[in-house]
Amino acid sequence: IRRPPRSTLSSSSAASDVYKRQVINNHNENFTREVKELSLDHFKDGEVLVKIDYSDLNWKDAMILKDGGKLVKEYPRIPGIDFSGTVAQGDGEEFKEGDRVILTGCRAGELFDGGYSQYAKVKKDHITKTPEGMTNKQAMILGTAGLTGLLCAFAVKAREELLMQSKVNDVLVTGSTGGVGMVAVMVLAKMGINVTAITGKPDKADYLKELGAKNVIDRKEFEGEARLIDKGTWDGVVDTVGGNILSNAIAQTKPKGIVAICGNASGNKLNTSVIPFILRAVKLWGVDSVNISKKRKEFVWGEFPALLDFNILEKSVNTIGLDELLNVYPDILKGNLKNKIVVDVNK
Repeated sequence: IRRPPRSTLSSSSAASDVYKRQVINNHNENFTREVKELSLDHFKDGEVLVKIDYSDLNWKDAMILKDGGKLVKEYPRIPGIDFSGTVAQGDGEEFKEGDRVILTGCRAGELFDGGYSQYAKVKKDHITKTPEGMTNKQAMILGTAGLTGLLCAFAVKAREELLMQSKVNDVLVTGSTGGVGMVAVMVLAKMGINVTAITGKPDKADYLKELGAKNVIDRKEFEGEARLIDKGTWDGVVDTVGGNILSNAIAQTKPKGIVAICGNASGNKLNTSVIPFILRAVKLWGVDSVNISKKRKEFVWGEFPALLDFNILEKSVNTIGLDELLNVYPDILKGNLKNKIVVDVNK
């Protein structure tokens, strides 16, 4: 491949055209993880070379770092499902040197190398331009989780905007201290909706209210077996956890309400009945931020600046370097992670 001009490379790597990457490998089910220096000649695919500034840590990233998560098919692999950075070498058409760009999803870190690296070469269809007014770090404070949170909020608003039903007034957000939940709380509150946040971290109640939640409920109230149908309380639900919490939320959803689901932290199984869907016409709306069209991604990213206050979101962020990832990723799998992790790949 043609290498980028040396002027596009950092001073530390220009002399040898090498860069740092977090690499995982698998030899007969023995997994290794280490930061390596590789040559730019390593790149085989893609049209756009990006100098990466930031990535982040998601649940999927942690599974891949642990043992590939049954998602990685070929090794060695560079994990990291998200990144933000600046184009070092464009495609000659859509992207040019100096453009700031974002990549989320697209099976990065699984089927091809991802964002835990100082450089990446990717297909132009996998990246979008960073919105004006948003920094590269802010883009990774959001990442896949933030994109999913906004898609969930839009799904709930579809009750009034697409289905022409009554106004959305009261919305329940589960897993509200996670990356998806925090963005959903803030966005829905900015839309003028009364948000009730469910959390298992009572020490985060004040922060959730700062994000915009009107009420905060202990997760334990939703962990028991759900009734077939319960008192209608919510015009909509954003669920990030699944399990009994989702079952109870469905039973409590008002007629013609929308339940947007995007996660399974509390379990894959859903113990419910047809009753809420028949008697109340409740709609279960699955949200996937990986396989949406590029045009849709560009639209959603463009909506963020008007709906978020990064000064508040940044209070829940911990920034680490590539070398620190291996000490941090187990915490997200154990449910012990209290802050959003942003990865400064040049730290």
